[in-house]
Order: sequence, then C-alpha cells, then structure tokens
Amino acid sequence: MGSGNAIRGSRVGAGPMGEAERGEAAPRVRVSFWCANMHETRPSFASDAAVPEYWDCPRCGLPAGQDESAPPAPPRNEPYKTHLAYVKERRSDTDGAAILAEALERLRNNRSPW
Repeated sequence: MGSGNAIRGSRVGAGPMGEAERGEAAPRVRVSFWCANMHETRPSFASDAAVPEYWDCPRCGLPAGQDESAPPAPPRNEPYKTHLAYVKERRSDTDGAAILAEALERLRNNRSPW
C-alpha cells in the first residue's frame, strides 16, 4: 500500500538543471590581485562588469591590488585605548587633580557620622 506521496524520492526545489533552466552563463574574465603578503587571488567577473580597484585577500584579509610589483599597503591598526587614555586626552593633570579634590570634598561633606 502506498503512502500517497506523489513526489517520493525528490527534494523541495529539485527539478531539471541545466542551461535551459538557468539561462546562458555570462562570459567571464579572471583578474589577478596581490596583497602585501604576495598572496594571489583570482576572482572571476562578468566580462562587461567593472573590475574593482581593490579586493580582500581570502588568506590574510589584507587589501589586494592588481599591480603585483606594488600591492596596497596594509591598513594601519590603531592600538586599543583605555577609558583613562581618552580622559587624559581631554583633561590635563591639574584639571584631574581639581576634579578629584572637588569629588572628595563632596564625599566628606555628605558623610554621616556613626
């Protein structure tokens, strides 16, 4: 006795595959890009599409250019700054000492005796 499943052995979305189903493939061109670590990447683009100036290297993540002899320089990484470093950029040591003295004075005045 059958289970009544008419599409047995088939997956959802399955169907005949081929050029007639998808249409004709666009003509492709492969372009070489090199990063600062001299990794070569060769993505393919449609022949009528604009090729980008830079491409991310899939091996190291650095930007890659089309000139093998002069690849783009790696981006400059800024070191992590702490909150204190940002505060010190905005305030001088004398300002910090004045603010600290003011805060300590407020604490001393609001302190309740035991």
